[in-house]
Amino acid sequence: MEFELWWLLAIPLFFALGWLAARVDIRHVVRESRTLPKSYFKGLNFLLNDQPDKAIDAFLEATKVDPETVELHFALGNLFRRRGETDRAIRMHQNLAEREGLRPAQRQQALAELGHDFLKAGLLDRAEDIFTRLRGSGQDEAALNFLLEIYQQEKEWRKAIDIAGRLAQHSGQLWQKEVANFYCELAAGEISHARPAEARKLLEEALATHRKSVRATILLGDLHAASGDAEGAIAAWRRIEQQDPVYLSLVASRLRDAYRRLGRGGEGLQLLRGYLAQHPSLDLLDVAFQWALEEAGPEAAYPLVRDELRRNPTLLGLDKLLEAQLLVSPPERRADLELIKNLIHEHTRKVSRYRCGNCGFKARQFYWRCPGCGAWESYPPRRTEEFDLTP
Repeated sequence: MEFELWWLLAIPLFFALGWLAARVDIRHVVRESRTLPKSYFKGLNFLLNDQPDKAIDAFLEATKVDPETVELHFALGNLFRRRGETDRAIRMHQNLAEREGLRPAQRQQALAELGHDFLKAGLLDRAEDIFTRLRGSGQDEAALNFLLEIYQQEKEWRKAIDIAGRLAQHSGQLWQKEVANFYCELAAGEISHARPAEARKLLEEALATHRKSVRATILLGDLHAASGDAEGAIAAWRRIEQQDPVYLSLVASRLRDAYRRLGRGGEGLQLLRGYLAQHPSLDLLDVAFQWALEEAGPEAAYPLVRDELRRNPTLLGLDKLLEAQLLVSPPERRADLELIKNLIHEHTRKVSRYRCGNCGFKARQFYWRCPGCGAWESYPPRRTEEFDLTP
């Protein structure tokens, strides 16, 4: 390829054009920054230093100097909402949404912020109305996310299923776990109204949506048990081992009752001991210990707890071992064991709670949906002590 002389002339020209463009851009930025009031930059500085109260005062001053600055009003309204002053945030975003001369995208953003304010204030009907109006706009995905949250709070599970399906078209996320839980909520309502056939259809929908929905499998087993079909209930609950064995502890006592109704307590206990060996769990150990105690007496229950404690040393396991020792120890040793057990028990109360893997919220009982952050199935059915020891 021959080298052409005009290329040498073009190189300096390109540099000159780049320099000129940079100068024009810098002048534009400087010109815009000079039009902003100083209080605006003070507010930004307070925000960077995590001082929202001072930032609000600075932004309020800035809006007085330049009331037409839309971005300032958005920033100020969001600060009010974060600080819990939802009434002021509502007024700020409402005035902004009604202002003339706004671009359509800005008006939609103002409405979305206003809907968020209403949601934060607990005015769900007004928030729902705004986000429904924003459907199909540039704020469509945000509106769908907020509507999903609203319908979950209102327990409108059918609407939640529909919205989750529409959200999947935006992001590609299928929301399988959440939708399966929505079906389970509907099924639980049918069960409470003694409509097992309708509940079964909903649970089948849940499993069709998410085949590893342990909750749906548990409820199907409950339907079998309620109809007197102990064999069917056992078969359903045993499938949990293939879905997620960590949830076996939730059906341990159910399995015990079903095997007893069939007169096969020994077989059921053996099954539970096998689960305990493969999938250690303090809740499983508790049910297995009580079951062994009732089936074979304290002499059989004690080695069960002792061997499990050797495999998985925990304070909660030690507390259970001391309980077992009290049953097999001579009377003269029981006073000392009682003292030790009481001391250990005071510590185990702190580590015997369940903990959300998403937000860390702790609770004494198991939840399918975290009361703290609203996440579904974020509570592993493990006590806090086990949760900390699990990789």
